[in-house]
Amino acid sequence: MKTIKIFAYALAITSGFVFTSCGSDDSGGNDLPPIGGYNSADEVGQANLVAYWSFDGNGKEELSGTNPSTSANVTFSDADAVKGDAASFNLGYLNYPTIASLSNTLGSFTVSTWVKVANNGSNASVFFSLARETDWSGNINFMAETGWQPATSDSLTVKGWINSTSDLGGQDTRNTIKVSAEDAATGHVAFPNKVGGQWAHAVLTYDGTTRMFRVYVNGVKISNPKWEERGAAGQMLTFNNPVHPVIGAFGSTASGSPIDTWDKGLIGKLDEMRVWKVALSQADIGFLYQLESAGR
Repeated sequence: MKTIKIFAYALAITSGFVFTSCGSDDSGGNDLPPIGGYNSADEVGQANLVAYWSFDGNGKEELSGTNPSTSANVTFSDADAVKGDAASFNLGYLNYPTIASLSNTLGSFTVSTWVKVANNGSNASVFFSLARETDWSGNINFMAETGWQPATSDSLTVKGWINSTSDLGGQDTRNTIKVSAEDAATGHVAFPNKVGGQWAHAVLTYDGTTRMFRVYVNGVKISNPKWEERGAAGQMLTFNNPVHPVIGAFGSTASGSPIDTWDKGLIGKLDEMRVWKVALSQADIGFLYQLESAGR
């Protein structure tokens, strides 16, 4: 970048013109036009952001400064990353103590992360779990069902799953890879989502007011509309405490007590993970995808 600037400056002098720079080499794109009114991904939903992991050299949650209490088989590198470094998991996980901002107050939420996973035919790929002590699965779970598809398939099933202590109970949402003619006639929609083995921006949202539970990939809503509205009017999302975040596994694996052979750590990569205490709009999810795709 600096070599290009020196050449441009010399060219300007020989042409009789000198231009004044509006930024610096380290401006981070601040002199670029906004996307959706945002200069960087950090500005999207900023007032409601409750957790952020950049994975730049370590697994620290940056808003609270919380480091993992335990971890296994995770490395950090910029060799294949969306921005800065990425976390690479080889049947690995990052297990955290309780973080106050991630609690049962999340009546609505958004979880966003870049993922690079492939179907393996043997175990799920857990991105994020708000683990609880009373069960193997967390209050919030975001994953790809890589254990159910053949390893040769490039279509990922991306799934969200919540466990509520209220009468809302357990609910899930996901894309459907194929639907029958009968299912299509009743409103089911297929979304093959061919991002297996590639970097993809995955987002899970739950709106506690509308009870809409949705999955997005690369800025596009992919969840089957037949499985998005969960529960009945008046049912609230409340969680068991204490809870603590786990990245790359369910709480059972992170505690050393997997419940079955499929209950394993993640194989793949994660980058730029964020959690908000609101359901982001589809427009903001699209802007977030564009900004992070551009390294902003």
